[in-house]
Amino acid sequence: MKIRVLLFAALASASPVIAQEATATPPLVPEHSQTILETLLKAGPVMIPMVLLSIFFVMLVVVYLLTIRRGAVVSSGYMATADALLRKRDYLGLLAVSNRHGEAIARVVQKVLDFMTKNPNADLQQVREIAETEGTRVAANLNNRVIYLADIGMIAPLLGLLGTVFGIIHSFGALGADIGSARYVALSRGISEALVNTAAGLAIGIPAMIFYAFFRGRAQKLISELEAASTHVLALLSLQYGRPQRTPVLIEEEL
Repeated sequence: MKIRVLLFAALASASPVIAQEATATPPLVPEHSQTILETLLKAGPVMIPMVLLSIFFVMLVVVYLLTIRRGAVVSSGYMATADALLRKRDYLGLLAVSNRHGEAIARVVQKVLDFMTKNPNADLQQVREIAETEGTRVAANLNNRVIYLADIGMIAPLLGLLGTVFGIIHSFGALGADIGSARYVALSRGISEALVNTAAGLAIGIPAMIFYAFFRGRAQKLISELEAASTHVLALLSLQYGRPQRTPVLIEEEL
């Protein structure tokens, strides 16, 4: 009987302590989970250039989708018009049409016709060199524009690595600080910062390299079509050079 009384007394005295510990224990499930935006904002200062880099990357992809396409380099309508005018030896008319078009092949033909108009005694080899020079310039312009995506694909992971290093530094700083149990919170925040920066760098770099490979292949295909179109124009011009009337200025006499 005395043992039961002692047990009841011990439980009664321990119940306030147990209730206090139960109320002090944090819940297993957090009341508020962080969103992706909040996680990125707490990931350190390196996230600012990475966000700007991601915006620039998206803008480049949109611009390349609109400009690196067949209609911007070689169009069927322009080639049909150029073919007809060259067979008629209407060089001035083709020059006017080329000035109104923005395709790359139109710029090549415009350079060639400008040279032929200003140098009526030039031979076919010189005209060919002008066409090849302008075609090489257009091809280099396409390749140089696509390289920006490769640069983003290399810079983004490096920025993520820099943010990872900062997060690890914060974690080791928390381990060495005399802040009691709060060091574990600071340690987890530093590790979270490091992992978020790593993931963000890869999330930007991997798509950038994928789009770089895609647009590089498209640019090479368009360069091949530009070379074929330039060769076709030069072949028609070579036929005209074999005729008695060979200079562009003679079209004015025919008119």
